[in-house]
Amino acid sequence: MTTTTTPTLSNLQPTPGSRRKRLRLGMGEGSGTGQTATRGQKGQRSRSGDGKLVGFEGGQTPLLRRIPKRGFTNGMFKTTYQLVSLETLERVFKNKAEVSLDDLRIHRLIKGRRPVKVLGDGELSRKLTVSAHAFSSSAKAKIEKAGGKAEVVKA
Repeated sequence: MTTTTTPTLSNLQPTPGSRRKRLRLGMGEGSGTGQTATRGQKGQRSRSGDGKLVGFEGGQTPLLRRIPKRGFTNGMFKTTYQLVSLETLERVFKNKAEVSLDDLRIHRLIKGRRPVKVLGDGELSRKLTVSAHAFSSSAKAKIEKAGGKAEVVKA
């Protein structure tokens, strides 16, 4: 009579046959993968350090160089905002009338010193004065519709 135990974290094992043994390449003739170690006979890929870069197409001009390039984005001066939604403000600041950048930092809605933008996702059901570096047009409209103020802070 064999007893089957229900699997728990202490006795978990893979289903028999679901795991394969790792191939040990170049470990002698007895291993079945000795001599050329599954790399074939000669050629670039058979050598150690064959060193082809990602995107190499055998001497043909790579796709990335064949596609025309247009435009320019100066990432050095790009401003990346930390985003906060109205839905989050509604949920987190239930008992507050004013929301400042320090309040957002205390509640871990933003980190560091990057500028903050308030987005208009969700609804605002009460008067709230929000201070941030930028507001989407829908967020500004919803805050003012609820009787609050959207104050833009200089970075």
